Amino acid sequence: MTKIDIGIGEKDREHIADGLKRLLADSYTLYLQTHYFHWNVTGPMFRELHLMFEEQYTELAGAVDDIAERIRTLDVHAPGTYQAFASLTSVEEVVEVPTAENMVEILTKGHEQVVKTCRNVLKAAQAGEDESTVALVGERMSVHEKTAWMLRATSQKA
Repeated sequence: MTKIDIGIGEKDREHIADGLKRLLADSYTLYLQTHYFHWNVTGPMFRELHLMFEEQYTELAGAVDDIAERIRTLDVHAPGTYQAFASLTSVEEVVEVPTAENMVEILTKGHEQVVKTCRNVLKAAQAGEDESTVALVGERMSVHEKTAWMLRATSQKA
């Protein structure tokens, strides 16, 4: 195998990849949670939330692939097991089926947590002069900030 030479030192690549692994775990956990809520939401806002959650988990499915491929581009193995994700994620797992209102609150917190994880990865990528990761993480942050805003707006009382 040829040695990787993309202008980012090995220590920086590993440090950035470690942050991306956490972002991948957070994103995958949020994907699972959103899909779980999509299947189990009930109540007067069923249709709206069911469709909204589907849009969100579909977007997250693409994102986890992009993040994992960026980790591989840095020549580091991407995690891909429940055990690995559970040890890396900072998104809280939900076991019971919450009310529709609580689903929205839980997902809002999940997206906000992913934004915080993005900010940490962004610092490492900037320090390592890794513009490709900066661009990827910046886009992810923007998506999660907007999604959190939409969820907060959904949960507000008229």
